[in-house]
Amino acid sequence: MSSATNHKTILACDPGYDRLGIAVLEGTVHESSLLFSTCLQTDKKDDLSKRLGELHQELLSIIKKYKPDAIAVEKLFFSTNNKKSALAVAESRGMILALAGVHEIPVIEHSPQEVKIAVTGYGSASKKDVMDMTKRLIKGIDPKALDDEYDAVALSICALASHR
Repeated sequence: MSSATNHKTILACDPGYDRLGIAVLEGTVHESSLLFSTCLQTDKKDDLSKRLGELHQELLSIIKKYKPDAIAVEKLFFSTNNKKSALAVAESRGMILALAGVHEIPVIEHSPQEVKIAVTGYGSASKKDVMDMTKRLIKGIDPKALDDEYDAVALSICALASHR
C-alpha cells in the first residue's frame, strides 16, 4: 500500500440482517481498486441474534484481513411501511458500528442520496443507474453480484471521495 496520506482502505457495509453488502476499496479519489466484495446472507429460519452473530463473525474476519482505515455505513431511511424490517436493519447497523468502535476504526456515514450524487451526479438516480455507473467506475465486481453488494461498492466510492 502506498504511503501517501490520501491513500485509504475503506470497508463499506450496506446494512441488513438477511443480506449484508460488503465492499473493500483501496486507493485515492482519483485511482482505486476493489480488493473484495460480497453479499453475506443469513438463514431466514434462524433467529435474529444468531443471524447478527454470524454477520458479526464474518465482518470481524474481513476487518482483520483488510485492516480498513474507515468503515462506511449507509444512513438509514425509514418509511411508514417498512418499520419492522427497518428495526432489524438498524440492529445490523448497530452491530457494524459496535465493531468499528471496538476496533477504533472511524465511521463514515452517507445517505442514499449522497451515494447517488457521488456515483452518478444525480441525487434521484435509479438503483439501475447507480449499478450501471458503479460497474463503469470500479472493475472486478462479480457480474452475478446482488444489489446489496453493488450498494456497498457505490458507498465505498462515496466514502473514499469524502474521507480525509
